[in-house]
Amino acid sequence: MTRPPLPPFDEASARTKVQLAEDGWNSRTPEKVALAYTPDSQWRNRAEIFQGRGRIVEFLTRKWARELEYRLIKELWAHSGNRIAVRFAYEYRDAGGKWFRAYGNENWEFDADGLMRRRIASINDLPIDEADRLFHWPLGPRPADHLGLTDLGL
Repeated sequence: MTRPPLPPFDEASARTKVQLAEDGWNSRTPEKVALAYTPDSQWRNRAEIFQGRGRIVEFLTRKWARELEYRLIKELWAHSGNRIAVRFAYEYRDAGGKWFRAYGNENWEFDADGLMRRRIASINDLPIDEADRLFHWPLGPRPADHLGLTDLGL
């Protein structure tokens, strides 16, 4: 199975890969998202370290069960060969109605078929008031006319 665009990445293909990842994560469908990763993909997400698509599905299922109304924006930071670095922010609320904005950076490494074989994520959560939310599109992919991180001042 291949997952274009394929490495080595240039500016345009790296941006496309980042947008595809953002759209996938905004679907909040763990099984769909996991298909972008190699069967033995290695992950570090905050303090969790694990490997494999099955574990990715388990992780994302837990994540989106507690991070409600999740909306994500990713932005290309850098790219070289088969690696891409992104920065991102997402907003969500917990079951008690408290809102958060999470900020983070990810380092991605891809195999020759364009599947991500390694994902390293560092993330910080900031409690926000509902009035301070910036991501207001309907659940699902971010509309093309919605501002990105840089334009939002994030």
